[in-house]
Amino acid sequence: MKKNFNDLALAILRIGFSGMLLTHGIPKISILLENPGGFPDPLGIGNVVSLILAIIGEVVAPLLVLIGFKTKIAAIPAIGTMAVAAFIVHGQDSFGTKEKALLYLIGFIVIALAGAGKYSVDKK
Repeated sequence: MKKNFNDLALAILRIGFSGMLLTHGIPKISILLENPGGFPDPLGIGNVVSLILAIIGEVVAPLLVLIGFKTKIAAIPAIGTMAVAAFIVHGQDSFGTKEKALLYLIGFIVIALAGAGKYSVDKK
């Protein structure tokens, strides 16, 4: 009897990457409430707008991906946020400094391409 664990693997990938990215995003909500002007503006669009986009990419999108709701589309803001973090914010830094953003970027690209699997809100 051959077992296929692809759906379980997708659930572990979604939940793991999303849960870990939330630990970086949730503290940004406090920054928004207390001192949004102090947040970096790597794209030149304003500190508050940059912070809101970071919160969308690191809180809203991961929550949707975690539960598997509109997963392929929901992964896009996380991909964008991690691309900015890796290639702009940490663009001149050592590989070790940008490695975490690159890992999240790769994980969310895989999630966007593969989808949520059967253990998700979309499949219920």
